[in-house]
Order: sequence, then structure tokens, then C-alpha cells
Amino acid sequence: MELIPVGRRFDISLSFRVIFNLMVERSRDRLSDVFAAVADPTRRAMLRMLARNPATISDMARPFSVSFNAVSKHVMVLERAGLIERQVRGRQHVCRLRPLPLRQANAWLEQYRQFWELRFDALETYVAVKAKERRGQAHGKIR
Repeated sequence: MELIPVGRRFDISLSFRVIFNLMVERSRDRLSDVFAAVADPTRRAMLRMLARNPATISDMARPFSVSFNAVSKHVMVLERAGLIERQVRGRQHVCRLRPLPLRQANAWLEQYRQFWELRFDALETYVAVKAKERRGQAHGKIR
């Protein structure tokens, strides 16, 4: 907060500086948008629905106890992430799933699945060796 002289008095204005990291705040990529979109259970349910068949926004809104406006906002998030495409037919907006961004997210996650599987295999081997050593010590055999 800064005191700014105004005539004979000081104006206590909210002229403080906002500092943020532009790289963190603004460098969103498609993969980040996909993960942000699928973080919400309502949007995941919408994607499951669209995986079966294309649907209008009204059809997509039916199973949810939220406003049509809220469903429309969810659809915009999915659309921005590239997960769905919307086609306007008269007054109806028909949405269909675009699976490529999900495949790309899965490919990114797959790297880490392989990483953790190797680590778990190593842990399993270590535990088996230690268990064998303990069994040997329990029976009076020291290695």
C-alpha cells in the first residue's frame, strides 16, 4: 500500500504492485489443459457419455443436477482443451469426443508408469532377498 499525496491529505489507495511469474501463469500448453479438464468428475462423466455417441448440450445436461449454464461452461473447458468438438446445427450444439488429446496425455503418463513399474520390481526383489535372509537367520543359518 502506498500513500499518495492529494492536496493537503494523503490518499490511501490500493496502488500496490502485483507480482507474478508470467511463465507459470500464462504458459499453459494443451497437455496442461487436458489434465485440468479431466480433473473435474462432471467433465469426465461428459467425456464418457460422448465416448458412446455424439450428444447435444441439452442431452449432456440431463443427467446432472446443475444448471444448463454450468454444463455449457464445462463444455467450453472441454472444447478449449481440444477434447471435444462442437458443431452447430440450427439451435442445437452437437458435441463429439476428440480422443487424440487423451491419447497424448496417456502417452505422457505411460512414461511414468514404466518408471514406477521398474522401481516396484526392484523393491519386490529387495523384499524377497531380505525375507529369505530373515528366514535363514531364523533357522540358525547366517549368510
